[in-house]
Amino acid sequence: MAKMWAGRFKKEENKEVNDFNSSISFDGRMYESDITGSIAHATMLGHQGIISEDDSKLICETLADILADIKDGKLELDPEAEDIHMFVEAELTKRIGEVGKRLHTSRSRNDQVALDIRIELRKDIIEIKGLIQNLINSILNLAEKNKETIMPGYTHLQRAQPITYANYLLAYAYMLKRDISRLDDTYKRMNYSPLGACALAGTTYDINREMVAKSLGFDGIVMNSLDSVSDRDSVVELANDIALCMMHLSRFSEEIILHCSWEFKFIELDDAYSTGSSIMPQKKNPDIAELVRGKTGRCYGDLIALLTMLKGLPLAYNKDMQEDKEAIFDAVDTIKQCLKIFAPMIDTITVNKENMRRAAAKGFINATDLADYLVKKGMAFRDAYKISGSIVGYCIEKNTILEDLSLDIYKTYSDKFENDLYEYINLETCTFKRTSMGASGVKSVEAQIKDLRG
Repeated sequence: MAKMWAGRFKKEENKEVNDFNSSISFDGRMYESDITGSIAHATMLGHQGIISEDDSKLICETLADILADIKDGKLELDPEAEDIHMFVEAELTKRIGEVGKRLHTSRSRNDQVALDIRIELRKDIIEIKGLIQNLINSILNLAEKNKETIMPGYTHLQRAQPITYANYLLAYAYMLKRDISRLDDTYKRMNYSPLGACALAGTTYDINREMVAKSLGFDGIVMNSLDSVSDRDSVVELANDIALCMMHLSRFSEEIILHCSWEFKFIELDDAYSTGSSIMPQKKNPDIAELVRGKTGRCYGDLIALLTMLKGLPLAYNKDMQEDKEAIFDAVDTIKQCLKIFAPMIDTITVNKENMRRAAAKGFINATDLADYLVKKGMAFRDAYKISGSIVGYCIEKNTILEDLSLDIYKTYSDKFENDLYEYINLETCTFKRTSMGASGVKSVEAQIKDLRG
């Protein structure tokens, strides 16, 4: 395929150089975005009288035919083409000759590429948001079934206080809700059209940038021509949003991996979302969660690649920017893959409520409530804290638990202890009496679920 810029050059491009320079292997996925942008551009050219209405109409109709042929498999992308933009333009010219050559009037590949990536990533953001919401819904459904399932809550991976499994799950739902909010913000900043900036300095033609922007669903235009073609902030923002969401999935995966181990046995993953061992027949491995955890590092790498690629670039466009696509497309594809498999994995989890309750009964996770009991009897918290710690130490020495100590022993530490103590430090009481907003009490959990369902 002849290069569109071949007029300046006397030699054919070196084959290795062509392969190194070509991007169609990864930007070919943008064919629909590219053609959509070109149809809007050609429509504007006709409307403004820059090309004839007849030429504009023919270009648009032929571009629509090319799009249909690619979708139907009738037209395959040429791997020898430099990029998707040149492929589409060459195919257009092949079909309608000289008229096709008019499409690129008052446009550069620089603003064309900047436009295409925004159109493409807008669609990806919408899809990723939908997948995150599906996962949130799966989490909420599991939480609904476990509003009274007691488990130990942890800090420093040490048993700390009793919580409900529902409240634990909702923490991840709120993380994911923030991920959707970040994607919304990125979409808003991304949704401005760079087309019309041309190479970097604008054009002498009487174009209508606002018309093109509106027809493509943008909120407006990027006002500065150099910024239009050199800005990749929205690409970096999306990569950052993806990295953060993957971090949340990775943390969740880590706890799923722990919770389905024999040491915890709080949950069991469905056979369909587990694998076995090639040598140990008893094994049931949480490979899906482990892969999500592993792929998080891949998305971090994509973000760092983008930031590093951009950090030293002078204005305006530089070929380095071609590297944005492989990185962001990899991040986009990775999170989509992870989200698509994560939600059904959550849907099929079996919760072992008895094991959670037994674990919560150990580790003195009601010690804070023991201190609060004394505070409500009039003792200063620091004094109550010290007494409770001493009683815990005694229990450890005697290999017993707080609930099994006699009232006589309690009274050796303080005469404020009475028979109502035992109800106060009961695990169910400790868990369900926490009714402050956001806490583990049933009503609080229900309020969170209602908030998240929106």
